[in-house]
Amino acid sequence: MNQLTERQKALKEKFISERGYWAEFWDDTLRLNEDFFEAYIKFSAVPWKKGSLDPKVRELIYVAIDASTTHLYAPGIQAHMQNAFRYGATPEEIMEVFELTSVLGIHTCTSGVPILVEELKNAGVELNEELTERQKMLKEQFIEARGYWSELWDQFLLLDDEFFQAYLEFSSVPWNKGTLEPKVKEFIYIAIDVATTHLYDPGTRIHIKNALKYGATKEEIMEVFQLVSVLGIHTCTVGVPILVEVMKKNMVNK
Repeated sequence: MNQLTERQKALKEKFISERGYWAEFWDDTLRLNEDFFEAYIKFSAVPWKKGSLDPKVRELIYVAIDASTTHLYAPGIQAHMQNAFRYGATPEEIMEVFELTSVLGIHTCTSGVPILVEELKNAGVELNEELTERQKMLKEQFIEARGYWSELWDQFLLLDDEFFQAYLEFSSVPWNKGTLEPKVKEFIYIAIDVATTHLYDPGTRIHIKNALKYGATKEEIMEVFQLVSVLGIHTCTVGVPILVEVMKKNMVNK
């Protein structure tokens, strides 16, 4: 496509100044609609101008939402991983973000099990509602390792304590061996639960409560929301390059 105009060059420099990086997936959007790109700069830069989170933490949040199994946006993972390294992140911290984000699959159970229990009761199936001694022990282990308990886990634990134990061990690794502070771990959970591609209200509520317990402020949690809200721009970073390719082909065909 054509070279950048003077205004487009200025907008590119403004993006770099306010967001701290540039990636080639922005090029086509900037060229095709500079007014829209300028509005996106203003939108996405708010937490970078007003927020209080460390830049490294912001980039780790971007890595988490791009790497989440509900999104899996490889260009964003790469760009924000590079940014995180530039702000001082270690490979261990990024691996820890992946470990925290990998628990998202358990929402199959926390969403599905209550429905299963309700329908079993509707079908007249009697369910044990008292924890066994082993299950009580697993509940205490969960609280010790993860720092909280939610009623979402009760029925799951009652139905299959072996699988619950396996999940406990899996989800506890970054809490037992990780280096990110607990508040930041909870920010990662909030980010992946509140992401537009997931919108899992029960988890969002639980992890906001946990983050507040670990000292998070309302401004910090609002900043997490603001950072995650940019996810919709991937419509353009994925769609616009395809549009450009189709435009080129149509020009050739003519």
